[in-house]
Amino acid sequence: MKKYPVYSIQQFNCNSVQADFYVNTFQKHLVTHPFVEKPHRHNFYVMAFFTKGSGTHEIDFDSYSVAPGSVFVLQPGQMHHWSLSEDIGGYVLFYSQEMYNLYFGEKEIDIFPFFYSNDTKSEIILTKQEMESLQPFFDLIFKESQSDELFKKDKIMNLLDLIHIELARKYQETFASEVHAYNSKLKMFAKVLESHFKTEKAASFYANALHISLKHLNRICNETVNKTTTEIITNRIVLEAKRMLMDKNSLVSEIALELGYDDYSYFARFFKKNTGMSPKDFRLSK
Repeated sequence: MKKYPVYSIQQFNCNSVQADFYVNTFQKHLVTHPFVEKPHRHNFYVMAFFTKGSGTHEIDFDSYSVAPGSVFVLQPGQMHHWSLSEDIGGYVLFYSQEMYNLYFGEKEIDIFPFFYSNDTKSEIILTKQEMESLQPFFDLIFKESQSDELFKKDKIMNLLDLIHIELARKYQETFASEVHAYNSKLKMFAKVLESHFKTEKAASFYANALHISLKHLNRICNETVNKTTTEIITNRIVLEAKRMLMDKNSLVSEIALELGYDDYSYFARFFKKNTGMSPKDFRLSK
């Protein structure tokens, strides 16, 4: 079955020290890569920082307004596209998990709260003062990417880490109730779910995989993202179904099978119960 476009960093004209990192201004990025304005996915992390202009940014079927101070942090696999004004300004960064984790050793990229799981927020809104404080880091990364100076990679990686730290502090301040001692378990749950949601639908499977009781897993989910374990599993399946339905060349019955539903009618009822419309109606609405 045909998949929706999933782009790798290698498909972009990288002006960086390695093929697993990319930085550009928005104006240059959109001119060079106009295909990014259509729905697509990436197999890497994306950070978008807007300093001027306006528009909309749709991420996994949620629409966000773009304005100066808007920052978006996307994880691999998320579907997105944007419609931006001609005077748009800012930067876009692409980077791989492997690059980050290898460079920093014991500190891994999912230590940052906006990368904990699929239920974390992708949008961070900065004040004018915060935007002006953060912009020099982006300016320096872009300038460094164009140079051939000594320790170029080291400077870029450390600037990227500083950006993550500043955004993590803002994220924690904005979503303080979601930064919780249970987040390490939530991250583990998210990793297991990502590997098994197409074949394992029962909450008990994930509790067993984490070596905790189902009651405790439900407590973790409720106290961190205000959802039950079953709701998180369901949301992940529905999200993937929506992503796959965007490819109108695939049969709905094929999508049901790939998501682990042998009974198409059951899948259709499941989808409608959780979205309010049938798979075919959802496809027609897009």
